[in-house]
Amino acid sequence: MTYVKNQMSVLIIEHTEVDPKFGGKGIGKQLVDAAVAYARAKHMKIMPLCPFAAKVMDGKEAYKDVLV
Repeated sequence: MTYVKNQMSVLIIEHTEVDPKFGGKGIGKQLVDAAVAYARAKHMKIMPLCPFAAKVMDGKEAYKDVLV
């Protein structure tokens, strides 16, 4: 996962990628969940520009508190 932190305490997820040999094992979602845990611990918000991260988080109540 690549991300940047902006000056407004927003973690911007730019890209998430898992080696194809590990595909389908939920590792990408684990990366998103780790970013969410980090953002919560640091009192930050997340802007998921990465299409995968956006799809994982979109419309899910569990992530609503961290989305910009």
